[in-house]
Amino acid sequence: MAAKLGYEKNLVLCFLLVLLVPFTCASRVTINNGVSSQKLEVQKHLKNLNKPHVKSIKSPDGDIIDCVHVSHQPAFDHPDLKSHKIQMIPNYHPEGQIFGESKVSSNSKPITQLWHKNGRCPEGTIPVRRTKKDDILRASSIQKFGKKKQKSFPQPRSSKPLPDLITQSGHQHAIVYVEGDKYYGAKATINVWDPKIQQSNEFSLSQMWLLSGSFGQDLNSIEAGWQVSPDLYGDNNTRLFTYWTSDAYQATGCYNLLCSGFIQVNNDIALGASIYPLSNYGSSQYDISILVWKDPKEGNWWMQFGSEHVLGYWPGPLFSYLSDSASMIEWGGEVVNSESDGQHTSTQMGSGHFPDEGFGKSSYFKNIQIVDGNNKLRPPKDLGTFTEQDSCYDVKTGSANDWGNYFYYGGPGRNPNCL
Repeated sequence: MAAKLGYEKNLVLCFLLVLLVPFTCASRVTINNGVSSQKLEVQKHLKNLNKPHVKSIKSPDGDIIDCVHVSHQPAFDHPDLKSHKIQMIPNYHPEGQIFGESKVSSNSKPITQLWHKNGRCPEGTIPVRRTKKDDILRASSIQKFGKKKQKSFPQPRSSKPLPDLITQSGHQHAIVYVEGDKYYGAKATINVWDPKIQQSNEFSLSQMWLLSGSFGQDLNSIEAGWQVSPDLYGDNNTRLFTYWTSDAYQATGCYNLLCSGFIQVNNDIALGASIYPLSNYGSSQYDISILVWKDPKEGNWWMQFGSEHVLGYWPGPLFSYLSDSASMIEWGGEVVNSESDGQHTSTQMGSGHFPDEGFGKSSYFKNIQIVDGNNKLRPPKDLGTFTEQDSCYDVKTGSANDWGNYFYYGGPGRNPNCL
């Protein structure tokens, strides 16, 4: 009898096993197909971004800089740029006072990029920071890789109000701005630091914004400066960056060359590469100079780094409102405040010190200028300031003969007065 029961039990187990195995196998196949599908998508995206190169340079910070032929760069994947003829130099340069460019406060080497220590790209190519698989996998999705989140622009209170715009985004700013006219460019010399980031999904940056549109779904923006963004780059290095959007950070635009759009013509400076050297508290101060202006003839928006490096341009057809002019210029700092532990982030802005500490301790923008309708550089009129919480990050303006219009900005984030 016992033998018979054991036999029947084995039959039942065998029957269940036969039923379950196909489902188990099917589940594994579904999971494996999902993993394979994502892997293929990542590989496809890497192939789109990492164009064939004529030379590669390994930077001391681990970056690989690919020297890509100027006509093979990602910009020409854009449907509106398939037959675009590259403009190698701007037709016009802004006229006016040119202040000191990308320099230091004491006798030291001029500011440069870290990868230059191991080589340079030849004429006819552009340096492109190679995107790695891990870079894409850190993003919330392949589609969002290299993109800012929506509503990540500062909106001063003098502009048309949009309820809870700033608090919804989790971004905080300390900026100066000018509005109420047509602007055809902007310039600034920006102090460079290495602010500490509390966690990898936060960032700290210092930049210029050239804005036009309604601050709604159709905002146009061109941006340039330096940033520390562990999520985007996989480290805490201070890096040169650009950004653009023509629809308020929704579907268009990206950082650097991580999508089609910006056309680079310079073979010396890599967008997204580490800046070197950096400022030290109470010691040598380093800064970079950035100029963005609209070519009055072609309508393209050009960018220059320092006094010698005209990097390239955003073609006019990328934009709607900016195809004419900018209606607001902003200069300053931005951080992400995720409040992950229920408190304000300790991510630093600028040097991580408040403006009151002054030169050598607080971060600055100096010689801020706009380009007017006559293609002339001039000081901005009626500068406004804006910060969400001046107990966390603040901004203070001034003017001087050798610094023109300037401001100190930044702060430590969380502190006894900012919780």
